[in-house]
Amino acid sequence: MVTMTTAQNALKDIYLDVVANQLNTQTNALYNQIKNSNADVYGREVQKLAPYGINGGVGAGDEGGVLPKSAENKYVLFTSSLKNLFGTIEISDKAIRASADDAGAFVNLLNAEMEGLLQASKFNLGRMLYGNGSGLLASISSASSTTNLITCNNVQNLIEGMLIDIYSSSGTQISDFTGIRILKIDRNNKTIQVSKNITSTFQSAASGAQIYVQNSKDSEISGLGKVFETSGSIYGLSRTLYPWLNSYQKEKTSSETFNEIYLQTAIDEVSLRTGNDINFLVTTSAVKRKFASTLLSNSRNIDTTNLNGGYQSLSYNGIPLVSDRFVPDGTMYLLNTNDFVMHQLCDWEWLCNEDGSILKQKEGYARYFATLVKYAELVCNKPGSQCMLTKLA
Repeated sequence: MVTMTTAQNALKDIYLDVVANQLNTQTNALYNQIKNSNADVYGREVQKLAPYGINGGVGAGDEGGVLPKSAENKYVLFTSSLKNLFGTIEISDKAIRASADDAGAFVNLLNAEMEGLLQASKFNLGRMLYGNGSGLLASISSASSTTNLITCNNVQNLIEGMLIDIYSSSGTQISDFTGIRILKIDRNNKTIQVSKNITSTFQSAASGAQIYVQNSKDSEISGLGKVFETSGSIYGLSRTLYPWLNSYQKEKTSSETFNEIYLQTAIDEVSLRTGNDINFLVTTSAVKRKFASTLLSNSRNIDTTNLNGGYQSLSYNGIPLVSDRFVPDGTMYLLNTNDFVMHQLCDWEWLCNEDGSILKQKEGYARYFATLVKYAELVCNKPGSQCMLTKLA
């Protein structure tokens, strides 16, 4: 007979390892290249000593001359808060009771809930890798109380079923549009329909409003968007005071052609500036197709390589080249993935009550929920050794 105890044991002993493994290996190709580590985690923060420049105690001189002065390595302290990553499943009391005498039906119920949690977690974790930690999904251009549609600047970070919060252009949360659900997305016209009727008041103030995942504003991991910002600070350090934190960025002009020479020039420039090697290229599908077309037009073979997690990629001079849905249009990132570490307090775990229970009753409802949690932050040891190319397509 299926009971709450057997349900919780199944979540803990069977599903947890499967879910954690899939999130850690099948989120996307880039995530697979980033190592996880429990090092440098102190309480609620990641505190990491990062070297920069070179040791200064080197020189040349006469045989009997004075030896070079010692000059140790230079370090700065990177500091960033651990981010709280959550994923929740919910099961009704009726569904549990209906499958109490049918273990197979209950397994199917849990399988469906866990698959939904996996899909949502992979989507959002993959999206965060390319964000700047703000959690901004899209900006609103306009809204219509007549058609009940919201028009956005882009919808690549949005998906049906997502729960979102909307903030005004001044940064104030709009109370009537908190935790609302995306019902439909028209990707051609960049419009969404939500589970809240658009009022004339909202319509008049919609331009410039911003969309975030529910309760996630300014609470997401520091992804590539943070690494490639051009102002402000990163990991608690000013980019102005420490200019070596600034990445190499190049915008293609209309007179330039995106081809092998263009790409190799950027790779060489990173090496000349920092001595770092690029080992991973990630871009949009359109840019990847454009690059492949360039290779074919020059009668070059298109090499491929297999990556961890079963991903297959193009290969340029032995460097994997993959596409990802969350890369901004016309953009390619040239990365050294050895410089990135996902610092974590723990791997994925179920959030437990004091008595160890995983499934908890939702207050005021005949439903139970369980929450998957991970406390982590993504840190790039050498932000200045990464490269971003834009306007490639």
